[in-house]
Amino acid sequence: MRIVVDAFGSDTAPVPDVAGAVQAAREWGDEIILVGPEDQIRQELAKHDTAGLNIRVVHAPEILTMEDHSDAVRSKVDSSIRVGMRLVKSGEADAFFSAGNTIAVLSSAIFDLRRIRGIRRPALATIYPPAFQPVLLLDMGATADCKPDYLLQFARMGAIYAERVLGIANPRVGLLANGEEAEKGSLVVRETYQVLQESELNFVGNVEPKDVTRGEADVVVTDGFTGNIMVKTAESIASFVARMVKRDLLSGPLNKLALVLLLPGLLVALPGLLLLYPGMRQLIKRLDYAEYGGALLLGVDGIAIVGHGRSNAKAVKSGVGQARLAVANGVIETIKAGLQEGE
Repeated sequence: MRIVVDAFGSDTAPVPDVAGAVQAAREWGDEIILVGPEDQIRQELAKHDTAGLNIRVVHAPEILTMEDHSDAVRSKVDSSIRVGMRLVKSGEADAFFSAGNTIAVLSSAIFDLRRIRGIRRPALATIYPPAFQPVLLLDMGATADCKPDYLLQFARMGAIYAERVLGIANPRVGLLANGEEAEKGSLVVRETYQVLQESELNFVGNVEPKDVTRGEADVVVTDGFTGNIMVKTAESIASFVARMVKRDLLSGPLNKLALVLLLPGLLVALPGLLLLYPGMRQLIKRLDYAEYGGALLLGVDGIAIVGHGRSNAKAVKSGVGQARLAVANGVIETIKAGLQEGE
């Protein structure tokens, strides 16, 4: 595969962006195309062992920062994001990853990749981490202000992805709300409830966050503002619990004394703790954003993955992995075919 990585996307670019790209090239043997100011990319690449790796550098003299919005995206036609998008559009690459400004990536995707015919607004889709089974959540940041027909399209794209990529037969679609009753939620949520209920989808009604974690829907639809807050809240809770354990249980003289007194018992229990280790490790991975890498932008005519601005090398590599998965599953063709069948 040929995956473009925006070398100047993350908050601390190009260090993690280049490191993650190198790790991805080593892991999968794909062609990784790093886009950005060439001299700076090559300077960073020189810090890594790239012997035998298929890494190409494409010069893009401009950079879109986190402060830039759609006007800047229009004017900076030679930015790393726009040059990378055009590589996908022209067929020189199969997918694009950036840990940069979400608005800039979204705007560039609309300008350069264009929307799939009939789609009014794109949506960022991700597997919701704190759920016992795969739950596709969309939108999580592409379209903050939604209309019912936007959310209906999100639901259709999400259902197609869940059925044909995740392998979930007749996926259950839920609408994120503050209560299960049809009359709960904002005006848009209440209107969307009626639209989804009258659609061909397997709509199971409103779902609260607790229902999402229990897997009571396979696809959960919401506006980009609410979805983004929901995902970031889940990530912050995981981080908070880890910090709380470190601060409240592993600090202070009394806690340290208690650990010393408990040490003989812990040694006796060591075999049992070792048996629990794989499960604990899996739990940590489930809640680690770096394991997921980024969210897939659905609704545009090309594969684009958007990562966290704070992405480290592991997250960048995982983002490339998400791009590879989308390419392997023919996501764009799948969405197009599914939408045509539903017309």
